[in-house]
Amino acid sequence: MSSPDFPMTQEPGPGALNTPVAWTDADGLLAGANPAFARWLGVSVRRLLGQPLAALEMDGDALQRFFRNTEHDVLRLHRLALGVPGEAPRFAEGWLSRREEGGWLLEAHPVDEFPAADPAQALPGALSAALKGLAHELRNPLAGLKGAAQLLARRAQQRDDREDERELIGLIESEIERLNDLLEQLLSPTPQRPHAALNIHAVLERVLRLAETEGGWSVRLQRDYDPSLPELPGDADRLVQAVWNLVRNAIQAGAGSVTLRTRVEHGLRIHDQPHAMGLRVEIIDDGRGVPQELAEHLFLPLVSGRAEGSGLGLALAQQVAREHAGSLQYRSRPGHTVFTLLLPIRAEAEHVH
Repeated sequence: MSSPDFPMTQEPGPGALNTPVAWTDADGLLAGANPAFARWLGVSVRRLLGQPLAALEMDGDALQRFFRNTEHDVLRLHRLALGVPGEAPRFAEGWLSRREEGGWLLEAHPVDEFPAADPAQALPGALSAALKGLAHELRNPLAGLKGAAQLLARRAQQRDDREDERELIGLIESEIERLNDLLEQLLSPTPQRPHAALNIHAVLERVLRLAETEGGWSVRLQRDYDPSLPELPGDADRLVQAVWNLVRNAIQAGAGSVTLRTRVEHGLRIHDQPHAMGLRVEIIDDGRGVPQELAEHLFLPLVSGRAEGSGLGLALAQQVAREHAGSLQYRSRPGHTVFTLLLPIRAEAEHVH
C-alpha cells in the first residue's frame, strides 16, 4: 500500500492530524473519522458514523466507483465535493487507500476553489494552428458586420430622436473592433499593451451593459460591489473580454440570476507569489453548473459543454488573468457556480472609488 505521490496517513492516531481523515468498513460505511474531518463538514463524528461514505459525495459518483475498484490500493480523487444534507458542500483533493482489514481510508485536502489547468502547457501545436485557421475564417464576416454597423450609424445620425439606437450601434461597433483585435492576437501575437490605472467597477458596468443587451429580461443581473476598492493597473478592454466571457457562459448555462461581486483580499498568494493586497472578482450564477466530464479540461481551448459553443471563452479569460499576474478559479455544483478572478493590487494604489 504505497505510492510515490500518496501522502501516507495511517491509523492509529488520525485524531492528531489537522488533515481531515475518515475510514470505512468493508461495506463502505463510515467506521470512524478524526475531529478535523467532522469540523470540516460542520457536523459531529457521531452523526457521521454508520453512514455510507459515498452518500457524502454531493456531485458525481466517484467514491462509489472507486469502492468497486479491485485493481489499485491507492486512488487519487480530483475535485471532490462532500457534504451532509442541509449543509454547504466542501471541496477537496483527496486520496483513497485500501485498509488491510477491509474498507477504505479517505484523506481530504480542502480547497476553496478548483484551479484551472494552464492551456499554455496543454495546447499542442496542431491545435494552435487550427485556431489560427479559425481566426482567418472569421475575418471576412466580421468585415461585413463592421460595414453594416457603419451604415446604420450614418442613418441613425440623421434622426435626432433615436439616441438609444445610436448607443446600441456604438456598442456593436466597439464589440466588432474588440473581436478584430482578438483575431489579430491569434494570428500574430503582439506584446501586451502597457497597463494603466483603471476602476474595476467601470469594467464590470461595461460587461453588465453587454449582458443586458444579450440576456434581456431572461436573467437578473445583480451588483455586489466593494466601494472601497482602489484603482489597479490593467488593460480595461482585455478585462471586459474576460469577465464578459464568464457572464455569457453563465447566461448560456441557463442562469436566471448572475451576480458580480468585488472584494479586497489581504495577504493572498497567486501562483505561489505573495501579495499584500489583491482584488477578488466573483461571477456567481444559478445555472446548470460545470458538467463533471468537462471539469478536468474546462479551460482548454475548443472545450465546450454546448454543441454550438466555440470553447474559446474560458481559455481567453484565463489568458487575461495571466496577463494581469492573476488567476482564474472556479467552484461549481448545479444551481451554484462561482468563477473567481484574483488580481494583485500594488501597495502604492491610493485612488479609491
